[in-house]
Amino acid sequence: MDTINSISYPVIFKDTLTQLVNFIEQGNYSRFFILTDEHTGEHCLPLLQERLEHLNNSYDVIEVNAGEESKNIDFCAGIWKMLIDFGADRHSLMINLGGGVIGDMGGFAASTYKRGIDFVQVPTTLLSQVDASVGGKTGIDFDNLKNIIGTFTQPKAVFIEPAFLQTLPQRQILSGYAEMLKHGLIQDAAYWSELKGADINAAPAPELVYQSVAIKNKVVVDDPFEKGFRKCLNFGHTVGHAVETYSLLNDGSKHLTHGEAIAIGMICEAWLSHKNAGLTTDELNEITTVLNNLYPRYELDETCHSVLHSLMKTDKKNQNGNINCTLLNKIGECSIDHICTEEELCDSLRYYAGL
Repeated sequence: MDTINSISYPVIFKDTLTQLVNFIEQGNYSRFFILTDEHTGEHCLPLLQERLEHLNNSYDVIEVNAGEESKNIDFCAGIWKMLIDFGADRHSLMINLGGGVIGDMGGFAASTYKRGIDFVQVPTTLLSQVDASVGGKTGIDFDNLKNIIGTFTQPKAVFIEPAFLQTLPQRQILSGYAEMLKHGLIQDAAYWSELKGADINAAPAPELVYQSVAIKNKVVVDDPFEKGFRKCLNFGHTVGHAVETYSLLNDGSKHLTHGEAIAIGMICEAWLSHKNAGLTTDELNEITTVLNNLYPRYELDETCHSVLHSLMKTDKKNQNGNINCTLLNKIGECSIDHICTEEELCDSLRYYAGL
């Protein structure tokens, strides 16, 4: 359980920070930059800086505000401005030290600055370790649309350090856990069963994180630009992204985490799977029970259906104006490109609301 080889880069699990320092030394970079937010700056950056003391390379820290609200063009412009002010050239390196927002936005800023500088991902949350750091997607939100502006640009490496997970509150652990559960539902029934019995009060064992990354990596290696089966990773996200955006717009600082919204999406899309893709009643009930027991209830009444449907219509994977979902044939097996009507999607929301 040392390294997973992805499309053009390694995902490193052992002696992570030592290997990161070695990577910097061997890269002969003119200088490097560490992108953080205030949380990773306080809890994770010191662990990395201890390893960097002996390096002759000069580096600067760029800090942005934490949270999805910062993942926009204005904050990205701020990163570009800092890179210019610090004299970053095309032989510079960006180290994205943080959760999914830092990885997405830092990767996008690096991939577009001077037509692209190298970057590496050092994910510090469970969600970013098992999801956002692997696959080469970069992006920012725009006009309240999630990840609508971005690129497919591969990092030079991903460094997954288990110690960072010890700094997280349980709610953030659960947010990442939702993506792990999704990986089991779409690709590995045994993994889903193992996760159902795991202790959710603590960070998952490194072996489980490794297995989740391996599942996602296999999918993205086979389809790096999301032309086909990589869309399986969208299970739960057509409804879930709409719910997440709705909550961001309406709930202020008490908005849902990504994982909480995706859990709602998976329940709704499991219902759609039962209706349209062969998922059995017993499997639907199992998925619903597991997710309902793990994640808090959220009020979704009839008044928000039209707004949620409008948000779903902006999903990047839609085709010819039709809303396109990934659905489960059974636990551990999915199929892509299911067109779902507004009535079906609203019925799925009613199913969730009636639980």
